[in-house]
Amino acid sequence: MSIFDKLKKGAGDAVKTAAQNAVNSIGSKKETFTFAALPESLAEMQALPEASLDTPFKTAALTVLALCAYAADKNIGTEMLNWLRGPRPLNGQEISFLNDRFRDGKTYLPFTYFAGSTPDNSYTPTEPYTITVESTHVSDDEAGYMKLFIPCGGADDPRPIKLRQRGSDGKWFLWEQYLLTGVRTPKSADPWA
Repeated sequence: MSIFDKLKKGAGDAVKTAAQNAVNSIGSKKETFTFAALPESLAEMQALPEASLDTPFKTAALTVLALCAYAADKNIGTEMLNWLRGPRPLNGQEISFLNDRFRDGKTYLPFTYFAGSTPDNSYTPTEPYTITVESTHVSDDEAGYMKLFIPCGGADDPRPIKLRQRGSDGKWFLWEQYLLTGVRTPKSADPWA
């Protein structure tokens, strides 16, 4: 192998290393958000600093708050979710899905994403309310979208949420969420506990 070939190979290895480091830095990103209180109206949500929607992490955290609001009041929760979805409001099928998830007293589901929520304490989060949102090496595989993960006190693995960036202003909006899937039964609702 000539010196030129060795230099070329070395440069290629450096590029591969730099690319791998960039992927690893995306994969290891974790942001934590703390809220003194949960918003009880769209205006209260829009007053939060995270409402800038300038990162997908902020939009993901606000989605949990909107789902908590939905569990308490469907109309307020719908307003919040529609605002987070931008130009694509909830349709009838999506509203039906949400209603189905909260049926049978499962209003605790979105609270499983706050720090301190466990089946043993019936998913009662510690205050102030804290949410961690994480990215992985596959989070930005699709241009214009970001797939993030939120750790859940009632499941072994973090749950995914997908966000979409609007090109005109760079804001991130809720595209899909898989946060309302089954979790371990809270101790207070477990007839076998």
